[in-house]
Amino acid sequence: MSKRIYLCLAHMSGEEQKFIQEAFDTNWVVPLGPNVNGFEADLEAFVGEEKKVVALSAGTAAVHLALIACGVGPGDEVLCQSFTFCASANPITYLGATPVFVDSERDTWNMDPALLEQAIEDRIAKTGRKPKAIIPVYLYGMPAKMDELMAVAEKYDIPVIEDAAEGFGSKFDGRVCGTFGRYGVLSFNGNKMITTSGGGALICPDQEAKTEVMFYATQAREAYPYYQHEHIGYNYRMSNICAGIGRGQMTVAEAHIAHHKHICELYRELLADVEGITLHENPSERYDSNYWLNTILIDPSIRIKGEEHAYEAAVQGAVGGAAGVTHAAKSLHTDCEPNANVEALRIALDAAGIEARPLWKPMHKQPVFASAPAYVNGVSEELFAMGMCLPSGPYVTDEDARYIVEQIKNNIVR
Repeated sequence: MSKRIYLCLAHMSGEEQKFIQEAFDTNWVVPLGPNVNGFEADLEAFVGEEKKVVALSAGTAAVHLALIACGVGPGDEVLCQSFTFCASANPITYLGATPVFVDSERDTWNMDPALLEQAIEDRIAKTGRKPKAIIPVYLYGMPAKMDELMAVAEKYDIPVIEDAAEGFGSKFDGRVCGTFGRYGVLSFNGNKMITTSGGGALICPDQEAKTEVMFYATQAREAYPYYQHEHIGYNYRMSNICAGIGRGQMTVAEAHIAHHKHICELYRELLADVEGITLHENPSERYDSNYWLNTILIDPSIRIKGEEHAYEAAVQGAVGGAAGVTHAAKSLHTDCEPNANVEALRIALDAAGIEARPLWKPMHKQPVFASAPAYVNGVSEELFAMGMCLPSGPYVTDEDARYIVEQIKNNIVR
């Protein structure tokens, strides 16, 4: 196969150009305008539950503003899922607060409700104060155990900020992810279910909350005939051009979700006879993952060709694409890394023109968060050691999926 198969690239609908041209024709090329209003209305209709949505420059900006809206400040603590991308946790530190990491349960790979309650009790005992917010994540699109997590949050009266960046369109008990907590975070990065080339959104409980978030997202300007600032604000609003892309993407959102689910079904069928490789799927009918990325676990007993040479050469460039700028690796190994068979298979697939990737490295094992409190049970570290993400986006065809699984099978030592 001559083409390269990427992990997840967004697909244009053909409708985007119409909205973008309209923005140029009307000279709306600023962080407000008809496309921004229209995109927010489309998103509000999509998520339902009478929620309001603010379109922003990034999902990370949405996390940041949600934390501000929850009153997080210097010296506070925020409970955050450890098994996630760093964008879930970084904004906590922007505010001078401390992330407190909570490990995962095995069914969904998301925040463990029992461990969450243990963490809350222990933080209260140690600090005399309860954490200011809870950030569960919908890892790779899989819904968390939101009924149990919300029960714990309500018991201690702690607001929940759902990081649904990977869970656009996923549902739990028929309800759209991102609508359970006080706030919900969406991302429209170029690798997400729909894209605005970059961007995100914050799902808010009501119009009052939306208005306050918009205030902070537009540099916190007071109502004077000159620039008067009484609060620190941010330049976080989405541009009318990017929102035009989003409006076009909304016309194919359901089709994109259906395609990701179809690729999951195909992987299930193709991997059914491969002993030692397990596809992560909905634990029960209550869960409806969008399967943003389809993921597998590779049993440590599985031998992969070239396994003995894994980690012999340093990776060049940034994991996750050419947009990244990295420092050179200080060593070939860290104290928490995928098993040698996982790395060997990643290298083999790369050589075959297939982009695959390890799971997220848990935040409590990241050097930058070495001093942060963490409540762990070993689940995320075990999954990280065994897991791999497979190509899943709209550009992945049935033929591609068959080729990917063929290459996996060809590299298993029998």
